[in-house]
Amino acid sequence: MDTQLSRYQVFEQERADLPHRNTGSVHAADDEMALEYARDVFVRRPDCMSLWVVPARAVFAKTAQQVAEDDWYVEPAADAPTETYLVFQKQGQTARETFVTHVGHVRARSPHEALRVALNTFAAKNVFVWWVVPERAVLKSNAEDWASLFAPARDKKYRMHTYYPVEPIMRELKSAQEMLDNE
Repeated sequence: MDTQLSRYQVFEQERADLPHRNTGSVHAADDEMALEYARDVFVRRPDCMSLWVVPARAVFAKTAQQVAEDDWYVEPAADAPTETYLVFQKQGQTARETFVTHVGHVRARSPHEALRVALNTFAAKNVFVWWVVPERAVLKSNAEDWASLFAPARDKKYRMHTYYPVEPIMRELKSAQEMLDNE
């Protein structure tokens, strides 16, 4: 019997003009709990207006090196139904560009076909990682739930780093230590 909780990838959107981006993962028993855990873990700071959670097993991922190889593509069955897939890219390797970001969606019959369509539709330089996810696998926060999911965190000053005056305190401690050393 497996005693491990399922892992979910978490995507947050900080503002309406920004795309959803992967901020990490949570373990949960089901989709609803994953959304609640994602809120508890990732919505303290910065601001958030929307959350998506996706079972990690639903993410079809390929690195740029894997995409460059010809052996990853599997032709879908001719009678397979077409569905919408969300497309994500990681476009940077620096510390500040660690996010896998939502870039759009495609229609396809399988994750393999979705990635092939995405490669043509969302071609960009320096894409290091591609993810495609069937939209049906994504649990999205609802606009009507915004007040209960995200508003409480906005009123808590402790969530902001500016609430903690660490630098001035450290300067005071250093100054006091220097005074003691000079005596």
